[in-house]
Amino acid sequence: MKILFDGPKNSPLLIVLTHGAATPMDTPFMNFFALGLAKHGLRVARFEFPYMAKQRISGNKTPPNSTSILLETWHEILSKLRSKSLIIGGKSMGGRIASMIADESGVSGLVCLGYPFHPPGKPEKVRIKHLANLDTPALFLQGDRDPLGNKIEVADYPISPNIHLHWLPDGDHSFKPRKKSGFTEQQNWYNALKTIILFTDRPELK
Repeated sequence: MKILFDGPKNSPLLIVLTHGAATPMDTPFMNFFALGLAKHGLRVARFEFPYMAKQRISGNKTPPNSTSILLETWHEILSKLRSKSLIIGGKSMGGRIASMIADESGVSGLVCLGYPFHPPGKPEKVRIKHLANLDTPALFLQGDRDPLGNKIEVADYPISPNIHLHWLPDGDHSFKPRKKSGFTEQQNWYNALKTIILFTDRPELK
């Protein structure tokens, strides 16, 4: 299984990220955060779930693997990586699956780039049961108007106090705001990147 690395090999902190349900690990979005963190002196590793790796070869779009395979893939990746301090996470689905193994894996932190709190158009089907008692320090970066969990909806969710929610102004699921908001996508991406860097500086993550 291919792992893509960025950043200095001697960094005491390793951040492992993976993709969302529909896009690979090297989209402009994923590249921005991986390379931005690497430029700050952090080591970043990226990988793809089996269905996406297969899609990269065949060119044919396929649905995500079963949850059990996605979880198994995360465990397999972590078994291959060693670091004094390890933070895991990713975009949308990738971050959600990481959140499901964070506590049992004993990682230092969790970063979710647009957590899918519920499926599109189905706010009643929340994906938060395991988040209520999450012990791992976590940072969830979310667009104000994310269709998979906006600021108003999430305010009422019973989630762990160990989860810090950082809202990107007028952002959608990939943090893109509307023109009329006065904000730009790049501003929100840099806002999110700066917030992740500040999160990695927390003493308990060292």
